[in-house]
Amino acid sequence: MDLFISTFLKMFFIMAPFFALTVFLTVTQEATAKEKKALAIKVTISVIITSMIILFFGKHIFTIFGITLDAFRIGAGALLFLTAIELVKGNKDSTKVGDKDVLQLAVVPLSIPVIVGPGTIGILLVMGATFEDTSSMLTGSLALISAVLVIGFMLYSSSIFEKIMDKQGLLVLSKITGLILAALSAQIVFTGIKNFLEL
Repeated sequence: MDLFISTFLKMFFIMAPFFALTVFLTVTQEATAKEKKALAIKVTISVIITSMIILFFGKHIFTIFGITLDAFRIGAGALLFLTAIELVKGNKDSTKVGDKDVLQLAVVPLSIPVIVGPGTIGILLVMGATFEDTSSMLTGSLALISAVLVIGFMLYSSSIFEKIMDKQGLLVLSKITGLILAALSAQIVFTGIKNFLEL
C-alpha cells in the first residue's frame, strides 16, 4: 500500500496536472464542450499507453534506436517551443479543435511533452528498472494508471474551470501559458545540450 501511495503521488505531481489543465484550456478555447470531453478521453488513453510502454519497454526502445534521454529532451523541447509560439501569437487556427485535429492535439502537445515530458520519462525509466518483482511492478502500474485517470478527470471537467474564467481571462491565460511553455522548452533543450556535451 505504501508503494501504491508513494508512486501515485510522485507520478501525479511530476505530470504537473494543473499546468496540463491550463494548457488544455488554452488550446481548446474554440472547441465545444463535447469536443473537449472527447479530447480529454483521448489524452487520458494516450498518456496511459505512452506511460506503460515507457515503464515496461522504454529502456529497450531507447537502446534499440540509439536514443538518449538528452536527445529526447532536445526534440521534445523543440516541439514544445513551437506550441508556445502559437499560443503567444494567438493563432486561432492552432487553438481550434475539429474532428481531424483532436487526435493530433491529444498526442502532441498535450500527452507529449506537456504531461509526459522528459522528467516524467526519466522517472518512468528509473521506476521500470527498480521494480524487483511482478507484485511491485503491478502495484506501481496501477498507481500510475490511477494518477493518469485523476488527471484525465480534471481535463474532462475542464468546462467547470472555464466557466470560472471569462473569455478575456482565457486570453491572458493563453499568453502567460505560452511564455511559460517557451521558458520550459528552452530549459529542457538547454538541459539536454548541457548533459550531451557533459558541461
